[in-house]
Amino acid sequence: MKIALIAHDKKKKDIIKITKEYEAILAKHELFATGTTGTKIMEATKLAVHCFKSGPLGGDQQIGAKVSEGKMDMIIFLRDPLTAQPHEPDVNALIRLSDVYEVPLATNKSTAILLFKELENLAKN
Repeated sequence: MKIALIAHDKKKKDIIKITKEYEAILAKHELFATGTTGTKIMEATKLAVHCFKSGPLGGDQQIGAKVSEGKMDMIIFLRDPLTAQPHEPDVNALIRLSDVYEVPLATNKSTAILLFKELENLAKN
């Protein structure tokens, strides 16, 4: 599967923690991320991640384009709902595209973990 990994600044520690915890299963998939998130994941794990631009510089839109082309299978986007984001319209567009194209989207750690556990279950069968 092609999986996008995105996290707002206050959620980067969370995405690193869960990618480390599920590193073995994620290593079996093609990973994409916005710039800073992808770099931090690669520094903390042995995962290979294709990095797009930073979210505020168009990375969210680049991932959205992949969704619209049918080239993204899952999105993990750990959002910070308590901090205003300068690129909020891009965030909303990405969420809308995931709904339009029925791409699974986790916007919090608990939902991301459920999706990763499902990937584990699929790998076992």
